[in-house]
Amino acid sequence: MKSLSEVDTTSKRASRAAGYSWGISEEIGKAIRSLELFGLPGIENLNLYLKKIKKNHPKKIIKIDKENKSNELCPIYCGVAFLDQCNLLEKLKIIKFNNVNYPLLILPFISKCSEILGKRILIQFNNTSFLVSFNKSILSKNIDTKICDLASEIRIEFLENKNSFSEQDWNELYKLSEETFVEETESLRSKGAGAGLTDND
Repeated sequence: MKSLSEVDTTSKRASRAAGYSWGISEEIGKAIRSLELFGLPGIENLNLYLKKIKKNHPKKIIKIDKENKSNELCPIYCGVAFLDQCNLLEKLKIIKFNNVNYPLLILPFISKCSEILGKRILIQFNNTSFLVSFNKSILSKNIDTKICDLASEIRIEFLENKNSFSEQDWNELYKLSEETFVEETESLRSKGAGAGLTDND
């Protein structure tokens, strides 16, 4: 089994050979490492995409708008731009990209953005949904086992942070936790100044 370090290094070097700058290639290495760590086919997607663009390098995307349309968009340049502009993009709430090649490759960049903003982000394309949470997990729904080489539309939504539990459950658990407060207080008292000391005078 290949190590994550090997995945990172090989992805970086292959991306450089395919025409990306060293700086972008380093980001790609980290991105593919992240996908493989989460059990998603990063190496396979990157290999197919780099073969596609090696003789016809894609255009960069400089500024991301609420809707981004093109004949073909590079998932890596979209991802890097999204990461660079994420603090501004959060205000748009929902962002769409049209005609993105190998869309799975954009996921790790959005996941990193989730960590920076401290917000969960929902990504949807081709009837598949991915929920990224602070770069700690990627939850998927209806994921197709076949490689998706083109997404007609990627929809990205910034989600408001909400508790996953009810206020009642929290209050009941907190009330139970309060029972330790008395024990801690008594323990501290027994260890307080002068406690357990004997005056031999």
